Amino acid sequence: MSKKPSKGGAPALDMTPMVDLAFLLVTFFMLTASFRMAEPVVVDPPSSIGQVDLPDNHIMVTIDEKGRSFFGISNSTAKMEALKEMAAKYQVNFTPEQVVKFSGLPSFGVDIKDLPAYIDTKEDDRKKFRGPSGKGQTGVPLDTITPNNQLKDWIAIGGKKAVETYLAARDKALEANQEFKAEKPRYAIKCDASTKYIYVKDVVKTFTDLKIYQFNLITSLEGGGTVINPTK
Repeated sequence: MSKKPSKGGAPALDMTPMVDLAFLLVTFFMLTASFRMAEPVVVDPPSSIGQVDLPDNHIMVTIDEKGRSFFGISNSTAKMEALKEMAAKYQVNFTPEQVVKFSGLPSFGVDIKDLPAYIDTKEDDRKKFRGPSGKGQTGVPLDTITPNNQLKDWIAIGGKKAVETYLAARDKALEANQEFKAEKPRYAIKCDASTKYIYVKDVVKTFTDLKIYQFNLITSLEGGGTVINPTK
């Protein structure tokens, strides 16, 4: 017995809505994505079993295996305000464009006198940066004997600006009767597993000299980074 062919032919599937949706999603992610600059130094922190996450709002000092210190503030507004105050203290001039560019740097490890040139250097060329002084990225100066302890000033001023920015955002939310979920800024130290203890000790002393006794130590855990809070 023969089978009668379908009168309507093969079914057609209209792909137009799916293609439109795909382009809308691509456009959405392109417009909303924020590109983060690469860290000037990559460290491999020691492992631990701690599972305390580092809040988004933090002030961090990274110490690489050579003992160089890199400073960073997560909040871009606080970062720009800290740069302005540091510029006034050390009498280094920054253009408005350099201040804005600085807000995008995750961290840096140069003398403040070399910082304008470092900011103007293309991202791909920063690893080879030498600067006007010729020192390059030798780390933020951390001399505990001479007055040139720029890291101490960055931590003090950066921390103050981070708190001021946090309080201003909180007050603004309260005035608008809006929920405010941001956490207070916290201090953190991240070092390489092979970093000599004496370098970490100098950074810790810088914190304690500022009477900052609570900070997080960044460690790694299988599957991602975590933080141990030594105060708990």
